[in-house]
Amino acid sequence: MESQTNKCPFCTIEDGFVVLMTETAFAIKDGYPVSKGHTLVVPRKHVANLFELARHEQLALWDLVERVRERLVEEHQPDGFNIGLNDGLAAGQTVPHVHVHVIPRYNGDVPDPRGGIRWVVPAKAPYWE
Repeated sequence: MESQTNKCPFCTIEDGFVVLMTETAFAIKDGYPVSKGHTLVVPRKHVANLFELARHEQLALWDLVERVRERLVEEHQPDGFNIGLNDGLAAGQTVPHVHVHVIPRYNGDVPDPRGGIRWVVPAKAPYWE
């Protein structure tokens, strides 16, 4: 029987796809980017939920998010970022291996960016109306 980690696209990623790496996490370009530079930060440990990671592993993950953000600022000069994760099926998580999205945003990439990640629940997003 094949183990879960052998089925996981993040556990079987080839080194050539890795853009940054630490002892506990790595960063890869998103396979289905929503913007130029969209990057995923992934812990090496196969867990579905962020809170299954030890505290030091969580901190290391966020340290790498910061490094990815700095790199994206240098490479792409975005005007902002959406940074977050989908935790659980109800939240839209499709790969059961925790990963943080670092999504560069650019002025004019959408008609009205107000509300940002609130748009995961469209009826509740435009609270200013």
